[in-house]
Amino acid sequence: MKKKRQETILRLIEEHEITTQDELMLLLQQSGFPVTQATVSRDIKELQLIKSPAHNGMTKYMTNRMQSSKAHQDKFYNFFAQSVKNVDYAGNICVIKCYEGTANAAGVAIDSMHFPTIVGSLAGDDTLFILCRTENGAKELKAKLQDMLSEG
Repeated sequence: MKKKRQETILRLIEEHEITTQDELMLLLQQSGFPVTQATVSRDIKELQLIKSPAHNGMTKYMTNRMQSSKAHQDKFYNFFAQSVKNVDYAGNICVIKCYEGTANAAGVAIDSMHFPTIVGSLAGDDTLFILCRTENGAKELKAKLQDMLSEG
């Protein structure tokens, strides 16, 4: 029971921005685990959960692994934003124009983001082609990548 409960906790913190033990306790109870605050507190300690900034300005529970993965992903986002000039698409192919010598690294950054619409990528010196499954997938990817550029 404890192992299943702790697996559920890990799943819940990946799916939700849980900011308090009470929120976690409520979600566990809704998932069929009749827990107390003391049990939740013990599980948090045993799982070595940490608090990290959430999108809403509060802090949320996450694992150390999630935190290091997020930091790694942030580095890729920053590099992508600094190396890309323009994003466009034609059919099911996204074309990314980069600063000279950075297309390969931008491709690695995009590959690390694991977009489900991407089939594969091919990089030259200053241009990156990304093959998407559908034209709509390429259009959505272009929009996501442009959002990343405007945030970076």
